[in-house]
Amino acid sequence: MLSDQEKTEIETEIRRYERRSAACVDALKVVQRHRGWVSDEALADVAEILGMTTHELDSVATFYNLIYRRPVGKQVILVCDTISCWIVGQQQVFDHLKMRLGADWGQTTADGRFTLLPVPCLGVCEQAPAVMIGNEVYGDLTPEKLDRILERLK
Repeated sequence: MLSDQEKTEIETEIRRYERRSAACVDALKVVQRHRGWVSDEALADVAEILGMTTHELDSVATFYNLIYRRPVGKQVILVCDTISCWIVGQQQVFDHLKMRLGADWGQTTADGRFTLLPVPCLGVCEQAPAVMIGNEVYGDLTPEKLDRILERLK
Protein backbone atom coordinates (compact mmCIF):
# COMPACT_ATOMS: atom_id res chain seq x y z
CA MET A 1 0.00 0.00 0.00
CA LEU A 2 1.29 3.44 -0.91
CA SER A 3 1.84 5.95 1.85
CA ASP A 4 -0.19 9.15 1.96
CA GLN A 5 2.96 11.08 1.10
CA GLU A 6 3.60 8.91 -1.96
CA LYS A 7 -0.01 9.36 -3.11
CA THR A 8 0.20 13.13 -2.65
CA GLU A 9 3.45 13.35 -4.61
CA ILE A 10 2.02 11.18 -7.41
CA GLU A 11 -1.08 13.36 -7.63
CA THR A 12 1.20 16.42 -7.87
CA GLU A 13 3.02 14.80 -10.80
CA ILE A 14 -0.27 13.86 -12.50
CA ARG A 15 -1.39 17.50 -12.52
CA ARG A 16 1.53 18.32 -14.82
CA TYR A 17 0.04 16.23 -17.66
CA GLU A 18 -3.14 16.18 -19.71
CA ARG A 19 -3.59 12.42 -19.22
CA ARG A 20 -3.05 10.64 -15.90
CA SER A 21 -1.11 7.82 -17.54
CA ALA A 22 1.43 10.29 -18.93
CA ALA A 23 2.78 10.67 -15.39
CA CYS A 24 3.72 6.98 -15.21
CA VAL A 25 7.52 7.38 -15.14
CA ASP A 26 7.32 10.24 -12.64
CA ALA A 27 4.97 8.21 -10.43
CA LEU A 28 7.34 5.24 -10.49
CA LYS A 29 10.22 7.55 -9.56
CA VAL A 30 8.22 8.80 -6.56
CA VAL A 31 7.78 5.26 -5.27
CA GLN A 32 11.42 4.40 -5.91
CA ARG A 33 12.63 7.54 -4.15
CA HIS A 34 10.70 6.49 -1.03
CA ARG A 35 11.34 2.73 -1.13
CA GLY A 36 14.49 2.24 -3.17
CA TRP A 37 12.66 0.07 -5.73
CA VAL A 38 9.16 -0.65 -7.10
CA SER A 39 7.53 -3.81 -5.76
CA ASP A 40 4.67 -5.62 -7.51
CA GLU A 41 2.27 -4.32 -4.86
CA ALA A 42 3.41 -0.71 -5.30
CA LEU A 43 3.25 -1.07 -9.08
CA ALA A 44 -0.35 -2.26 -8.86
CA ASP A 45 -1.26 0.66 -6.58
CA VAL A 46 0.33 3.18 -8.95
CA ALA A 47 -1.36 1.58 -11.97
CA GLU A 48 -4.74 1.97 -10.28
CA ILE A 49 -4.09 5.65 -9.52
CA LEU A 50 -3.03 6.26 -13.14
CA GLY A 51 -5.89 4.29 -14.69
CA MET A 52 -3.51 1.79 -16.28
CA THR A 53 -3.30 -1.98 -16.10
CA THR A 54 -0.42 -3.43 -14.12
CA HIS A 55 0.85 -4.98 -17.35
CA GLU A 56 0.96 -1.59 -19.09
CA LEU A 57 2.79 0.03 -16.19
CA ASP A 58 5.19 -2.88 -15.78
CA SER A 59 6.05 -2.57 -19.48
CA VAL A 60 7.07 1.03 -18.84
CA ALA A 61 8.93 0.17 -15.62
CA THR A 62 10.96 -2.61 -17.21
CA PHE A 63 11.78 -0.52 -20.28
CA TYR A 64 13.62 2.11 -18.24
CA ASN A 65 16.85 0.79 -16.76
CA LEU A 66 16.77 3.32 -13.91
CA ILE A 67 13.50 1.98 -12.49
CA TYR A 68 14.37 -0.94 -10.21
CA ARG A 69 11.81 -3.74 -10.04
CA ARG A 70 13.65 -5.65 -7.36
CA PRO A 71 15.52 -4.57 -4.23
CA VAL A 72 18.86 -2.86 -4.75
CA GLY A 73 21.62 -1.71 -2.45
CA LYS A 74 21.72 1.69 -0.80
CA GLN A 75 23.87 2.85 -3.69
CA VAL A 76 23.61 1.56 -7.24
CA ILE A 77 26.78 1.56 -9.30
CA LEU A 78 25.79 1.91 -12.95
CA VAL A 79 28.63 0.56 -15.06
CA CYS A 80 28.89 1.78 -18.64
CA ASP A 81 29.31 -1.24 -20.89
CA THR A 82 29.65 0.39 -24.30
CA ILE A 83 32.37 -0.29 -26.81
CA SER A 84 34.09 2.97 -25.87
CA CYS A 85 34.66 1.69 -22.35
CA TRP A 86 35.74 -1.74 -23.55
CA ILE A 87 38.35 -0.32 -25.93
CA VAL A 88 40.16 1.54 -23.14
CA GLY A 89 40.41 -1.36 -20.71
CA GLN A 90 37.06 -1.54 -18.98
CA GLN A 91 37.36 -5.27 -18.33
CA GLN A 92 40.39 -4.98 -16.03
CA VAL A 93 38.92 -2.04 -14.13
CA PHE A 94 35.52 -3.62 -13.61
CA ASP A 95 36.92 -7.04 -12.76
CA HIS A 96 38.70 -5.20 -9.96
CA LEU A 97 35.42 -3.57 -8.91
CA LYS A 98 33.59 -6.90 -8.79
CA MET A 99 36.43 -8.51 -6.83
CA ARG A 100 36.64 -5.60 -4.37
CA LEU A 101 32.90 -5.64 -3.68
CA GLY A 102 32.42 -9.40 -3.84
CA ALA A 103 29.44 -8.99 -6.17
CA ASP A 104 28.82 -9.66 -9.83
CA TRP A 105 26.57 -7.85 -12.32
CA GLY A 106 23.03 -7.55 -11.02
CA GLN A 107 24.07 -8.51 -7.49
CA THR A 108 24.08 -6.56 -4.25
CA THR A 109 26.98 -6.70 -1.81
CA ALA A 110 26.49 -8.79 1.33
CA ASP A 111 26.23 -5.64 3.47
CA GLY A 112 23.46 -4.24 1.22
CA ARG A 113 25.56 -1.20 0.40
CA PHE A 114 26.11 -1.50 -3.37
CA THR A 115 24.37 -3.05 -6.37
CA LEU A 116 26.29 -3.41 -9.65
CA LEU A 117 24.28 -2.85 -12.81
CA PRO A 118 25.49 -2.53 -16.39
CA VAL A 119 23.98 0.27 -18.48
CA PRO A 120 24.15 0.73 -22.24
CA CYS A 121 25.71 4.20 -22.11
CA LEU A 122 26.44 7.02 -19.67
CA GLY A 123 27.19 9.50 -22.46
CA VAL A 124 30.73 10.27 -21.31
CA CYS A 125 32.77 8.33 -23.87
CA GLU A 126 35.62 10.84 -23.60
CA GLN A 127 35.99 9.73 -19.95
CA ALA A 128 35.80 5.98 -20.55
CA PRO A 129 35.75 3.74 -18.63
CA ALA A 130 33.05 5.26 -16.44
CA VAL A 131 30.46 4.56 -13.75
CA MET A 132 27.59 6.54 -12.25
CA ILE A 133 26.82 6.36 -8.55
CA GLY A 134 23.81 8.38 -7.48
CA ASN A 135 23.91 11.49 -9.65
CA GLU A 136 27.71 11.53 -9.88
CA VAL A 137 29.63 10.26 -12.92
CA TYR A 138 33.18 9.03 -12.40
CA GLY A 139 35.39 8.63 -15.45
CA ASP A 140 38.90 7.79 -16.58
CA LEU A 141 38.77 4.95 -14.09
CA THR A 142 41.63 2.81 -12.91
CA PRO A 143 41.54 0.19 -10.15
CA GLU A 144 43.21 2.69 -7.81
CA LYS A 145 40.73 5.44 -8.61
CA LEU A 146 37.84 3.04 -8.01
CA ASP A 147 39.31 2.16 -4.61
CA ARG A 148 39.45 5.85 -3.63
CA ILE A 149 35.84 6.39 -4.78
CA LEU A 150 34.59 3.39 -2.81
CA GLU A 151 36.45 4.52 0.32
CA ARG A 152 34.79 7.95 0.12
CA LEU A 153 31.36 6.34 -0.25
CA LYS A 154 31.63 4.12 2.83
